[in-house]
Amino acid sequence: MTPLVVVLSAPSGGGKSTIARRLIAERHDAGVSVSATTRMPREGERDGEHYHFLSAAEFAQRVEAGDFVEHAEYAGARYGTLASELRRVTQGGRHVLLEIEVVGARLVRERFPDAVLIFVLPPSGHVLAERLRGRGTEDAAVVGRRLETAMAEIAAAVEYDYVVVNDDLEDAMRAVHAILDAEARRTTRQRDVTFLLDRLRIEVAAELSRTEPSR
Repeated sequence: MTPLVVVLSAPSGGGKSTIARRLIAERHDAGVSVSATTRMPREGERDGEHYHFLSAAEFAQRVEAGDFVEHAEYAGARYGTLASELRRVTQGGRHVLLEIEVVGARLVRERFPDAVLIFVLPPSGHVLAERLRGRGTEDAAVVGRRLETAMAEIAAAVEYDYVVVNDDLEDAMRAVHAILDAEARRTTRQRDVTFLLDRLRIEVAAELSRTEPSR
């Protein structure tokens, strides 16, 4: 199996982090790329597990060093995917999940044309707003900015390979599992498919020779 580069995007509050955590818990063949960010940790978030929390200066230094596969600014903070994170997961033979925004997803597509891009949508604008307000970690002005950003992000969903509506989490999980399973079985992603086809042709030819009547 060739490990997939899988991008999960969603408006803030769309549920991509919840889906990513469930995927990692439920699949032995997938690992998450831990993004780097300059934003402050939220309550319960741990460095190196939820994000690599970097200062603005550290982030800029690593951009200059070429350490990032992609990076972008979102809601006043910088986010990025470290190349070392992709190597950490894929070298173990696992699909790598990237929880990133639209700008970053476009950069990943440029660098990895075979990447699988999945956009997670909320069932309605009201539900999205209620999820953001329900966090209790951001004031009304921040929620408003996130909703404004969400409008542009939703318009970009047509650029993705798949759209999954996260109304019922279990339904959304089944859809994402099915996408990964189907993509992993593409002929172009199976390293040994040529060997398999050649072997089967030889075996079928041998069987044919046994069934042909002698002349």
